[in-house]
Amino acid sequence: MANAIALKEKLGLTFPMTIDSNNKAAHQFGLTYVLSDELRPVYENFAINLPEVNGESSFELPLPTTYLIDGHGTIRLAYINADHTYRLDPEEIITVLKSFS
Repeated sequence: MANAIALKEKLGLTFPMTIDSNNKAAHQFGLTYVLSDELRPVYENFAINLPEVNGESSFELPLPTTYLIDGHGTIRLAYINADHTYRLDPEEIITVLKSFS
C-alpha cells in the first residue's frame, strides 16, 4: 500500500485509488497466479522484492485487468490479459467512459 501511495504522490495524481491488499478482490474474481520458482530470480535481478511489496510471502501476482463499471454496477468493459506487457488502449477506455452519460 505504501508503494501505491508513493506512486500517487510522485505522479501528482488527484483521483481516488483503490488498493487490493493481499489480492483479496483478485482472488474473488479468479485473477491471481503464483510466480514460478524460475521467474523469482528475474524479479530479484530487477530489485523487485515481491514479498516486501505485497506484504506477504506467497509470490502471488494479480493478472493485469481493467474493469469499467457504471453507476448501476454493470460491467461495461472487461479487459484481462495474462501478458503484463499488453494493456488496454487508453482511447478505448475513454470511449467507453464517454458512453456512461
